[in-house]
Amino acid sequence: MSLKLISQGAEAKIFLDKKNNTIIKDRIKKSYRISELDEKIRKQRTKNEIKLLIKANNIINTPRILDINNSSKKNSTDIGKYKFKLQFINGKKLSDNLDNLKIKEQKQICRQIGVDIAKLHDNNIIHGDLTTSNMILFDDKIFFIDFGLGFISHKYEDKAVDIHLFKQALEAKHFKNWKILFNEFLNEYKCSKDFEKILQQLEKVEKRGRYKH
Repeated sequence: MSLKLISQGAEAKIFLDKKNNTIIKDRIKKSYRISELDEKIRKQRTKNEIKLLIKANNIINTPRILDINNSSKKNSTDIGKYKFKLQFINGKKLSDNLDNLKIKEQKQICRQIGVDIAKLHDNNIIHGDLTTSNMILFDDKIFFIDFGLGFISHKYEDKAVDIHLFKQALEAKHFKNWKILFNEFLNEYKCSKDFEKILQQLEKVEKRGRYKH
């Protein structure tokens, strides 16, 4: 198999299988954890992420999970245990390209993000790491990737934290127009059925953040 390591984080390695044009996400073994506990955690997080991605893919643009029928089998490749295959979205990482676009295009993208996150939250899906580094621009569409920290929750607090993370990402990475872009995001996120309550919770989240400094 012709694999190329294209990304590595604290939790997983991301490989591109150039032969099949697919992505393999491999959850990393942690040597500091007891072996049995490590295996249990990696299995559970892999299983959760697969389920979350399948659910999210029915709502917004995300990479499709591949080899679903084989994902539960215990085989030599550990597919479905600690690894899983994904559709490769051959686009541009939004974090590296948003600032290069015209402001009109930047606004449109953030409006679309607002619509998509409202859909996720209305289905109680929390992304968990909502930054432009986890968004791919392909064919004028936004694809959301890396649900490794994601989970299901109906709580306004969790949805507000998701939005807070996105706001922080805009301010840190796209500071020139971040206020304009965040407002564009919110203008479309209003379509969420719980917008007012989530926005109220967002204000509380941000106040807590200010008190810590």
